[in-house]
Amino acid sequence: MENKLIFFVDDDKMMLNLMEYTFKCREGFDVQSFFSGEECLENLRLNPSLIVLDYYLGEGESTAMSGLDTLKKIHETNKNIPVVILSREKDQALISRFMQYGAMQYVIKDDFFINTLIETVEHYFKQKLD
Repeated sequence: MENKLIFFVDDDKMMLNLMEYTFKCREGFDVQSFFSGEECLENLRLNPSLIVLDYYLGEGESTAMSGLDTLKKIHETNKNIPVVILSREKDQALISRFMQYGAMQYVIKDDFFINTLIETVEHYFKQKLD
């Protein structure tokens, strides 16, 4: 069976390294990482099976797309790509906005987020097989 391609989009190199390492070590996954929403969008032609997208992208750069803007553009291009949002924000209104624009899941970046992310991704692909 063919590996699932996961895009990780985060402007924090340590976070990207952690997610890349975690999923490269798991069977059945290929990963591609991007530092910006723009880079992710430019590579949608690679047809990812899932995108993990940070809310804050390009902090301090007024021209950088936010995670919410990136999510909207992803779904304008292809509504079938599931997107998991990562954020430290716990604001229910913000979470609701992401879900309204098509996010599959919202994962809080806490001390255990990587375990939650693994469970979310594995559950999604297991569900698709059933």
